[in-house]
Order: sequence, then C-alpha cells, then structure tokens
Amino acid sequence: MGRQRWLLGLIFGLVIFSIVTIATQPIRRGLDLQGGAQLTIQVESSDKININSPEGQEAVRSVEAVINNRVNGLGVSEPLVQRVGSDRVLVQLAGVKDPYEAESLLGRTAQLEFREQVQGSELTFREKVQPYAPLLAQESTLQQQIKQKLKKKDDPEGLTKLVNELNELNTQMKQYSQANLSQYFKPSGITGKNLTDAYEESLPNSEDWNIALRFDQQAGNQFAEMTKRLAGTGRTIGIFVDDTLISYPTVGIEHAQTGITGGSAIITGDYTIDTAKQFAVQLKSGSIPVPIKIVENRIVGATLGQESVQRSIYAGIGGLILVLAFMIWYYRLPGVIAAIALTIYALLNL
Repeated sequence: MGRQRWLLGLIFGLVIFSIVTIATQPIRRGLDLQGGAQLTIQVESSDKININSPEGQEAVRSVEAVINNRVNGLGVSEPLVQRVGSDRVLVQLAGVKDPYEAESLLGRTAQLEFREQVQGSELTFREKVQPYAPLLAQESTLQQQIKQKLKKKDDPEGLTKLVNELNELNTQMKQYSQANLSQYFKPSGITGKNLTDAYEESLPNSEDWNIALRFDQQAGNQFAEMTKRLAGTGRTIGIFVDDTLISYPTVGIEHAQTGITGGSAIITGDYTIDTAKQFAVQLKSGSIPVPIKIVENRIVGATLGQESVQRSIYAGIGGLILVLAFMIWYYRLPGVIAAIALTIYALLNL
C-alpha cells in the first residue's frame, strides 16, 4: 500500500511539473512554424586537397560535422545540417532572423594558431604594427555599427554598405597580416586542435568581453614554456585566426620563472557578449580544414501560417477528446483508467 501511494505521489508530482512547464516555457518551434535563416555553403578545393578525391569527400564530411557543432552551440531549435550533392552543405536555422550573424558564425574556417615572436624583431615589429592596429579598431567599430543597424531594422541599404566595408577590411587585414606581420612570428605548435574549451568571459565594471581558452595538457606545457621565454622581453604572442593576426599580447616579467601555467589563456579585444560567444563557438567546435564560401543566405518565412497552427491545435484537442470519450463509453471503468493514463502520457511527452 505504501509503495502504491509513493508511485501515485510521483505521478501526481510529474503531472503538476509538466503543467507548470508547459504554461511557463514557450514551445520550441521549427523552421516551418517560425521561419528562420537558410544558408548554402560551398566547399572548395585547396592546394592540398581536391574535393573530388576521397580525401576531399572526407574533408566535406568534416566541414559538415564542424558546422553541426557550431549550430548546436547556438541552441537553435530543430536545426538542419545536411549534404547537398558532393560539395555543398545546407543549413536551416529556425528562429534566426539575422543572416549576417549566421554567416559570420558558419562561414569562417576559424583555424586558430598561437605563434611566438622571433628574437631581435621587437623594434621593427612595433613599426610595422602601428598601421595595423587602427585596422583592428576599425573592425571592432564596424561590427558595433552592424549590430546597431540589425537591431533597428530600418536601414537595409546602410546595413549592406557596412557589411561590404567589413568584408573589404577583413580582406585587407588578412593580406596585410600575411605580407607584413607573419614574418615576425614562428609556429609554437599550439593550434585550435589543442583546445579543450573556449567560452566568453565578462570584464568587471565594463561592457567588454574576452574569450577564455583552455588547452590540453601537452599544449598547456608548451604555452607555459613559450610565455616563460617571452616574459619581460617585449616580444609578443601572435594569435592568428585564418592566418590573420587578431591579437598580440605581451607577457609580464612576473611570469619569467614559470611562465603562465594552468593550461589557459585569454584573447582580449573590444568584444561584445554576442561577438565573444560567436568567436568561442567557432574555436570550440573546431576549424574547417578546407576553404568554404556562402553561396546563398536568405531568410525563410514560416511554411505554416498562424491560422494553420491554430487549426492543427484544435484538431489535436478534438481528436484527443473523441478518443477519450470512446474509450470511456466502450470500456467503462477500464476506459477511464486508460484515458487518465493517456492524458498523463500526452502531458509528459509534450
């Protein structure tokens, strides 16, 4: 008898919990109910990999897996990531109304690398980086302006102009970084493959955000040795994403004895919570091994209108009532018990 009461109490508690959850939490709707963004990503051959080769097809599968991980990091309901043909990936994101945000998250290869500045290059590097630093500041300013335009939604032409300016600036930064700054750095062996975690981190008493990184044990030891060599020398750690220098922090003299231990690092910059989260998702989900480009990016309207949704709800409720009424009429008391069980099951399932 005590066990039956305990089971009834558990069922009653689950029913109450289900009712409260349904009443307070919005039901997650797919692309057909709320619309969203649809992107088609073209996977291209590189100098090392031909897309039509077996290695190329494996690279396309890797691209699909990385993009799927990035989409999961967004928390989008019912996302769709699937191959289209031999060299394209189709992505559908329900509820995403910002095509630029989706493109910036999914369209970047995000190959992260930490490089050590070579000895004897301190003076010439400072001279070279002076014209590069304003480009980084300009990139941050454009990103902020694009975010403001997206929130207001009243100037599509102005938004397009800003996006084009940002794309041109990114191309200029990449060319400048490769031609003028990469020569001052040497590989350290620490890349995005060594990351175990990446997440956004707020700064105290500020609206700016950083990206916190955690390495595996091997890379953590390498990072400690590198920072030990650089501490107090004025030489920097070059943080490169897709061969573009995004940050070049120095290491304080206080780390000269042991280096920065603990297997962690911070990427600083004028990041907002949105840009920091996007960057962290890109890095954590892994780098894309081959070049890609967005060949289609459009907003998809809801396939089912509000009227169709309401009719579906009424049809579902009506069908459930008819089934319950028939069970009670035909089976009497066992039908009542079955009806209660079916109602509880429907609540728990929903």
